Amino acid sequence: MGVIAIGSRITGTGSFLPETRLTNQMLEQMVDTSDEWIVQRTGIRERRVAVDMQAIDVALPAAQRALDDAGRKAEDIDLIIACTVTPDSFTPTLSCALQDRLGAAHAFAFDLSAACSGFVYATDVADSYLRCGKAKCVLVVCAEVLSHLSDYTDRTVCCLFGDGAGAAVYEWSDAEDGILGTYMRSDGKNGNALFAPA
Repeated sequence: MGVIAIGSRITGTGSFLPETRLTNQMLEQMVDTSDEWIVQRTGIRERRVAVDMQAIDVALPAAQRALDDAGRKAEDIDLIIACTVTPDSFTPTLSCALQDRLGAAHAFAFDLSAACSGFVYATDVADSYLRCGKAKCVLVVCAEVLSHLSDYTDRTVCCLFGDGAGAAVYEWSDAEDGILGTYMRSDGKNGNALFAPA
């Protein structure tokens, strides 16, 4: 009898963007910049801004859309990993707020803080939990409301960030079309290049 290798694959995805748009032309009125300067350096023409919204408000619809896309219900989730550097509070965590709002009573939950690489790190963690058999269904949600932190007098930074959320459901798979492997590394030596105080 052969051994079945357990892997993981993404079975559903979801996203959410706030309605309010902040275009490069609008930023031209706020700071010394231009649409051409921003597009040349970043490719960005507009970003979304969460007006009167918190991280949970952008995270929740993305999470629900991912579950719907996967054909899963909240009670199917074993683990929720939320990635954010703009949480509404340090406790309760965003992941626990999601667990409560979704009604995922059987899931355990924790937050992961890895800034721009959050989804990559969370994918690796989800894959690890699935491969070792500690979970069968993992929900990953990355949500940011960076407009709450952005300095709109600093043209080098304010044009880069917007608000929104992405989510994915990861499940067991013995097929070869899932996550083949990951290789994680970090390099913190230039951390001060983009600094947000605690």
